[in-house]
Amino acid sequence: MFTGIVEEIGTLKEIIPSSQSIKLTVWCEKVIQDAKVGDSIAVNGICLTVTEFTDKSFIADAMPETMRKTNLGSLKVGGKVNLERALRLGDRLGGHIVTGHIDGTGKVVNRWEEDNAIWLEITASPNILKYIVQKGSVALDGTSLTIAGVGESNFRVSLIPLTAEMTTLKNKKYGDIINIECDIIGKYIEKLLSIDVRDSEPGKKIDLDFLKKYGFA
Repeated sequence: MFTGIVEEIGTLKEIIPSSQSIKLTVWCEKVIQDAKVGDSIAVNGICLTVTEFTDKSFIADAMPETMRKTNLGSLKVGGKVNLERALRLGDRLGGHIVTGHIDGTGKVVNRWEEDNAIWLEITASPNILKYIVQKGSVALDGTSLTIAGVGESNFRVSLIPLTAEMTTLKNKKYGDIINIECDIIGKYIEKLLSIDVRDSEPGKKIDLDFLKKYGFA
């Protein structure tokens, strides 16, 4: 579990491809300070498991499903990635609840600056956009952001100067592919609203009327 608060920008030192997967080595300093084999580190928002490490880098494997769902396949040696260690119990939740399980990718279709802010406009599939809510939360390449605008086929976010400085998002340009993880709470609510309640009223759905009846809404 993560928060979407990027701790460090790492550099891809080596990428070893297989037929459908890759092994990558990431050069970094901060996130490796207390690392152990088996630890989770979010790389561009993707939860990866540390398999080996030194005092300046770590190695992780990305399986075929990860390659299909994320932008890892478009990254090159020397490229920059956002890094975050897994959340510890007792830490402040500075961003929002991020699982490190990417829902899919979007494409940057516009970038502009407004005073101290950098705006990004991103297109995405309907399966992703249904979870994108005005003023809600989204993780882009592992960065927790507030959704500032929603259209029929796109959404917009605005980066404050600190976010721009601490992440790779400031360098995004037209056509770049970006990892998207939608807010997990919305996905759980959707699931609960679609299942049957197995009580004295068989076949009844969990809907708004049900929630009101039992004091949840």
